[in-house]
Amino acid sequence: MKLNERSLAFYATCDSPADNAGFLYKRGERHTAYHRRWFVLKGNMLFYFEERDSREPVGVIVLEGCNVELCDSTEGFAFAIRFGGTKSRTYVLAAESQAAMESWVKSLSRASFDYMRLVVRELEKQLQEMSRGLAGGCGGSREPPGPWKPKPSGLEQSRERLPALPAILPKENGCAVWNNALGADRPPDTSGCGGHPEEGSPRPPPSTFCRLHEQYSREVARLRQDWQQRRRGPRP
Repeated sequence: MKLNERSLAFYATCDSPADNAGFLYKRGERHTAYHRRWFVLKGNMLFYFEERDSREPVGVIVLEGCNVELCDSTEGFAFAIRFGGTKSRTYVLAAESQAAMESWVKSLSRASFDYMRLVVRELEKQLQEMSRGLAGGCGGSREPPGPWKPKPSGLEQSRERLPALPAILPKENGCAVWNNALGADRPPDTSGCGGHPEEGSPRPPPSTFCRLHEQYSREVARLRQDWQQRRRGPRP
């Protein structure tokens, strides 16, 4: 990619979002005095301007092959951008507060493509490990996918092991008699009166409702008969 001063100036001042921006004190290369400059970080390029509203940057630092570290300086909250090589320049900058210095050191340390390359490699490694883990967890089923079929219920799987339902015997005294399926030696219960049950359908558990019904029905029939006799009057 070919760059010139005009393209760099346009990129530095365009509306694209900046990774960090703010005032820093920059130490001169020949003179050790510090000058207050407006810095803008975009990608791996650190632009600096004389003023915040300047239309063109004074310079640019390409953040590749460098280390960002704290340094001792007469100016407080100072840090340095060091490049490898004996003739490479070291840029000494100073922030206005501890929080600003930590923010700039973190942003500049992550701005290079070398750092991004390491991050991408680490993410690819984690993705491969997750893919292998998912493949190992799904290794138990090797059948190809097919149309969904409902699993047979427990009733269908073990129908032959279910106990036989109690048989319905003819009624005795208006109540159905149930054969005890748990033991033939037990006397049958007279319970659950009413209509004729369907063949093969189970009855509710035994109760004394039928006998109570017969007792009260006889009492009601007797009272009704007495009332009818009283209504007719005494016989001549």
